[in-house]
Amino acid sequence: MVQSAELLLDSGLDRAVRREGATLSGAGLPSQNRHLGESNRPHVTVAVASSMPVAVDDGDAVRFDPFGVRLGGIVVFGGRKITVARLVVPSTALLDLHARMHEAVGEHSLDYLDPGRWTPHVTLARRLTPEEAGAAVRLLSADMVDLVGSAVALRRWDGEGKREWRIG
Repeated sequence: MVQSAELLLDSGLDRAVRREGATLSGAGLPSQNRHLGESNRPHVTVAVASSMPVAVDDGDAVRFDPFGVRLGGIVVFGGRKITVARLVVPSTALLDLHARMHEAVGEHSLDYLDPGRWTPHVTLARRLTPEEAGAAVRLLSADMVDLVGSAVALRRWDGEGKREWRIG
């Protein structure tokens, strides 16, 4: 089951991302707005592992201080189903936190989150068909501007236990 550490966004960025999800839903397209629970709030995943070390769970492994975040253009991840997301523009603070988290998680980390392979993003919609993805990109990019705010907290998500908590 998925164990992850995720950055939570300030209320302004959170609302802006949810508005983009609502735009997709309003057009009849899949979006993250289909599940509005706190566990599915907009976030940036910084670590995913098969199991998380206790030092990460209790916040001893990685210190977190809020920092600025800029959401840039659309990024599309392929596969059997497609994910559409907002790219997070890498900053020194973001890359430093990611490297420290990767070191703390160690051998349990999934390889696509390794430094140099990780694409920081905020998911807008998952499990789209190619046609839906094209429509989503056209709709969202029509008047897109960068969104600027802050990462305000680091949370742990336990996919097996379906629970979350703040760390750091």
